[in-house]
Amino acid sequence: MAVTRKDVGEILVEKGYISAAELAEGRKAQMTSKGADLGRVLVDLGYATERDVTEAKAISLGIPFVDLSTVRPDPSALNVVPQSICQRHNIIPVKKNGNAILIAVADPGNVLAVDDVRLATGCRVEVALAVPDAIEEAIARNYRGDASTPVPHTGGGGNGAATTTTTSASLASLVSSDVETYKSRENASDEPATTDDDLVDQAPIIRVANTIIQQAIKDGASDIHVEPDRKGVRVRYRVDGVLHEMMRLPRYIHPPLISRYKILSDMNIAERRVPQDGRIPISYEGKEYDLRVSCLPTLHGEKIVMRILDKSSVLLGLNKLGFTPETQAQLESIITQPNGMILSTGPTGSGKTTTQYSVLNKINSVEVNILTIEDPVEYQLPGISQVHVNRRAGLTFASALRAFLRQDPDIIMVGEIRDLETAEIAIEAALTGHLVLSTLHTNDAPSAATRLVDMGVEPFLISATVIGVLAQRLARKVCSNCRYSYEVPAKELRHFGFKPESDDQMVTLWRGKGCELCRQTGYKGRTGLHEMMLMNDEIAELIVRRAPQADIREAARANGMKLLREDGLVKVLEGITTPEEVRRVVFTAGQH
Repeated sequence: MAVTRKDVGEILVEKGYISAAELAEGRKAQMTSKGADLGRVLVDLGYATERDVTEAKAISLGIPFVDLSTVRPDPSALNVVPQSICQRHNIIPVKKNGNAILIAVADPGNVLAVDDVRLATGCRVEVALAVPDAIEEAIARNYRGDASTPVPHTGGGGNGAATTTTTSASLASLVSSDVETYKSRENASDEPATTDDDLVDQAPIIRVANTIIQQAIKDGASDIHVEPDRKGVRVRYRVDGVLHEMMRLPRYIHPPLISRYKILSDMNIAERRVPQDGRIPISYEGKEYDLRVSCLPTLHGEKIVMRILDKSSVLLGLNKLGFTPETQAQLESIITQPNGMILSTGPTGSGKTTTQYSVLNKINSVEVNILTIEDPVEYQLPGISQVHVNRRAGLTFASALRAFLRQDPDIIMVGEIRDLETAEIAIEAALTGHLVLSTLHTNDAPSAATRLVDMGVEPFLISATVIGVLAQRLARKVCSNCRYSYEVPAKELRHFGFKPESDDQMVTLWRGKGCELCRQTGYKGRTGLHEMMLMNDEIAELIVRRAPQADIREAARANGMKLLREDGLVKVLEGITTPEEVRRVVFTAGQH
C-alpha cells in the first residue's frame, strides 16, 4: 500500500520556515520554470535556506537529517571509510554503531555510494541527508585538517607564506593504524590464506594506497616509488627532482599494496614475472591528475613507480620556464619560422615536454593546424589535435606521422624521435613546408646532430632541416622563505666560466637555511638551465663534413650559444640557485 508523503513545501510551512503565501509564490515560479525543483526555487527566491530545504526533503523521504554545522562525525566512522569514496560521492560517515554505519549524503538515491561504503567497511549502511556544501566542507575538515591549508606544487618557488608539509614520520602515522588493522585481520582469521584479489578489497589496504598517492600530491611530488627490499617496503617521493624517503612499511603489506595499484592501473595482477605499464586517472581536491604507472619485477618483489601529471597546472608560458631574455628571444625567433625542425634535448625529467607544450601554446592560433603524436598525451591543449601512441593497435610515431602528412598540418609535434624511421619521416615533414617540434635524449645541444647521424640520418638532411636545438636541465631554486646571502671568493666560480676581476674579488651568493616549507632542504621549486644552438652556414657545413662534436660546439659558441654551465652561472649570481645545484645537474665526468 502506497504511503502518501507531504511535499517539501508543506513541511517548510508546517515547521514555520516559510509562510503559505511564500509557498504559493514558489509554486507559481516553479510552474513557469517548467517543473524545476521546488526546494531550489524557494532557495533562489530567498524564502528558504539550503539547510531548511534539505531538512524538509529528509522528512519527506522519511530519513534522518544531519546538520553538519553542529554535528561532528565520529572518528570511528571516519577511520573505516576512505577519503576517496567520500570525495567521489560527496558523502561523509557520521556514526558507527557495531556493524552499522550512518553516512550523510547529498543525493539519497546514490546507491553506488551505499555499495562502495558497504564493500569498503563490511558494515550495514544507513543513510541520512545533509547539505551538499556542508558535506564537502566536512570532508576537507575531517580528512586533511583545515581545508584552507595551501598545497605546495612543484615549480612554485615559494612566496614566503607559512605552510607545512607532511614529514616522513607524520606520513607513517597516517597509515600505521591501517597497517595494524590489516595485520590484525590477517592474524585473527581462521580461514585459509586469502589471495591478493581478496586482500585489495579490504579497507585498510585501500586507505594505505590512497594515502600514499594523496600525500604525494600534497607534497608536490612528481614521482612515487614503492620499493620492496629484504626487510620491508620503502616509499619515496621525488620532490623538485630529488628523491626523499617518506616511510617504511612492513614486508607483509607489499603483496596487497602492489596488487591494489595494479588493479587501479588496469594491469594483470596474476602476472609477476614481466614489466607492466598502466595509468590511473584520479580527481583530487577539484583537480584532475593522471598517474603513469610502471611495475617492474625485482629480486625482492615487484616495484611500482608512479609519475604524477597534474593536467591543470603545467607551466605553459615561456616566461615561466627560466629563460634569460636573450635565450627566450632566440627561441621565439625560430618558432615563428614556416618550416624546419626544432629539437629539445636533455635527459629524462629535464623539462623537455613542458618546453614543447609552452612553444605550442605560444604559436597556437585559429590560423594554423597543429597535430601532435605523444606517448602518452600528458596535457591536453585546446585547439590542438593530439594523438596517443597505441603500439598494440599499430599506431606508432612513424605511422601517425605518415597519416599527419595527409591531414594538411602546419605544425607537427613528435613526442620523441627514437628511431631512424621516425626521424626520416619527421625530416621529410620539415623539408616539405612544415614546422616540426621534437625531443632527443642527448647531453647538450651540439650532440643532437651526432645522435641523429648515429641513428642513420644523412648529415645533409640534418643541416637542411634543423633550425635550432635547445638543451636544458632543471635545477632547484633557493627557497625564498629561508634564503640568506653569503660571500665566496670569485675564483671558486671559474669552474662555471666566471672571470674574476682580481684574485681577491668576492661575490655574494644565496642559499637556503632549511625550513618546513622546503622540507629542510633549502630548495623550493625548480628553474630551467638552457643552451640554445641556432643553425647557421658554418655549423651546417661542419655537420655535413661529420666534423668532431667539439668543432660544432665552438662554432655554436661563436654564433652566440651560451653553455649550460654559463646559463647556470647567471642564475647563481642572481641568487636563483646555488653552485652545488648547477654542478649536480650539468657537470659530468671529465668537465672542468
